[in-house]
Amino acid sequence: MACTRNCVYRGEDAVRNGSQTSKDTVDAVKVLARICSDHWIASALNRSNLRTGRGNYWTKERVVSLRTYYEIPCYEAQRCEAEGWMNLTTAAKHVGISDRTLRLAIDRGEIEAEHPVSRGPWVLNRRALETEVAIQLVKRIRQGQRKPTISTTQQENFDFSTT
Repeated sequence: MACTRNCVYRGEDAVRNGSQTSKDTVDAVKVLARICSDHWIASALNRSNLRTGRGNYWTKERVVSLRTYYEIPCYEAQRCEAEGWMNLTTAAKHVGISDRTLRLAIDRGEIEAEHPVSRGPWVLNRRALETEVAIQLVKRIRQGQRKPTISTTQQENFDFSTT
């Protein structure tokens, strides 16, 4: 198959020439497109040191091209709202707790969320905030009850040296 300088490699040629964007990056774009514009997706991919299949930095146009090729819908505020997608900050405001508290609950596995790229936004769905566990978490926080990560019986005492 002859190819000009501006040829776009796809399928077998892309794999053979190493120019296909990684599956992990494509999956990340699928998740990020729920809450981010193409410009923000490109920024998140670049901050996370992810590159195109050809090793280039991401631009809005390259994200559009990738989304078009893989038939990933672009971000639309109305669809985002209707489907219940939100970032960490919006989700925290939605349930009335701080970003940090919500992030810690996610880290403990109490609330489901996706973090598709290391230096990008967390992606949550309203349904994850409406589970019984999430409701109890918010209720506990609002009542001022702190639940330690490790129960006090499992915690060790520190012996501080006086020398």
